[in-house]
Amino acid sequence: METLLRQLTHGNALVFIIILGIGGCFQNGFHITVTSSPSSYIQSFVNSSWIGRFQETPSEKTVKLIWSAIVSLYALGGLLGSMSVRCIAGRFGRKRAMIGNNVISIVAAVLMFTSRTAQSFEMILMARFLFGFSAGLGGCVHAIYLGECSPKKIRGMVTLTSATFISIGKLSGQFFGLRYSLIEKDNAEACRKALQSLWGKGEYQLEMQDMLLEQAAIKGETSKSLLELLRDTRVRWQLVTMVMVYSCIQFCGITAINVFSFDIFKEAGIPLDKIRLMTLGVGVSEVLTSITCGLLIETVGRRTLLWGGFGAMSAIMILITITLNLKDYSFWIPYSTVGLIFLFVIFYGGGPAGVLPSLTHEVFTQSYRPAAFVFTGILRWSGFAVLGLVFPFVIELLRSFNFVLFACMCLLASLYVFFYLPETKGKTLLEISEEFKNITLCGKRLSNDKTMETRL
Repeated sequence: METLLRQLTHGNALVFIIILGIGGCFQNGFHITVTSSPSSYIQSFVNSSWIGRFQETPSEKTVKLIWSAIVSLYALGGLLGSMSVRCIAGRFGRKRAMIGNNVISIVAAVLMFTSRTAQSFEMILMARFLFGFSAGLGGCVHAIYLGECSPKKIRGMVTLTSATFISIGKLSGQFFGLRYSLIEKDNAEACRKALQSLWGKGEYQLEMQDMLLEQAAIKGETSKSLLELLRDTRVRWQLVTMVMVYSCIQFCGITAINVFSFDIFKEAGIPLDKIRLMTLGVGVSEVLTSITCGLLIETVGRRTLLWGGFGAMSAIMILITITLNLKDYSFWIPYSTVGLIFLFVIFYGGGPAGVLPSLTHEVFTQSYRPAAFVFTGILRWSGFAVLGLVFPFVIELLRSFNFVLFACMCLLASLYVFFYLPETKGKTLLEISEEFKNITLCGKRLSNDKTMETRL
């Protein structure tokens, strides 16, 4: 622990992580939860602006549809933003991409700020779309940037800070090229200086050697497009893993809890004057757990945190379903539901949420990584868009039983990780790639047996 703190404070790494986090994943988390508590106010604003414009009261379904669009347009923007990461980050570099991305956020903030004066809910829709685009692009560039500049021994801890900033962003919303220099630009001296600037004085031979091995393995290979990534049999298991983990995270229930926590606590029978305190507590729990996960990830390993976290989340969702159906039997049962939701968030923050940024970076080599972030961005944001658009109607139709679906998704992810996902802790990217090639399903390999030649 002392060595880790010394590494973070020896150079400019800590400042770099904080600034990158504020400009990257913090905004992602903030805009996921910022519409939860004021949801009734936003729907009231939609209603009043509609009356002022059309001189008639909109139907309840119309208001709910516009509210769903406000939620899901953020996800649509995020989808397009994540799809553009390969083009923008590859052409302009990580640093310029982050600067330009924050300009988009400023434009969106101006639109949101002036929407009330203009009495236009359409401006809120446009702002949410731009915020989503900024979150999709910034979140991907943030994770790539962190992974490329961190030493192997603390790579999990450093990349996990993106999840921590998402959690801090969520809490705030509820409360109110380095490795790239060597691999893509073949500039060893610039890379060494960059590492020294971040982590303090030293030669960093081991880190440089890992980068050179990766560079040699992909020598002559250009950055892959999304279509090339999907066609390449050498990364088939990596793609299957990303589909499984990202899909299950989207439909594990955490998005519903973050975005619609006000409605969920209301359904649980919590008094309205206490709901906002409950949602704030959820955010605090996720932040603290994410920080704790950062201290455990290099000791416990990614795989254990993933399957254990998903397994616990599955059991908790079943218990939440039971307590929601028994809420009228005793005054304490709604509060036990709240406790279970807090417990769910703790296992989510300490497991899947904390591990995922590191895992996404580690399972793909440099030539595949930009396209891989496009692919995972599509999975994440398309799932968010579907859930944001449909869930308000689903919770009205199924009530508490929609949590059974979430429990099944968590169980599926836990079983997949336990039986198929290799441990990535302390391994080079090429070693991880070889482990994926050795995975078999019914005695057969999904990936091509052909391996990449490594030369120095």
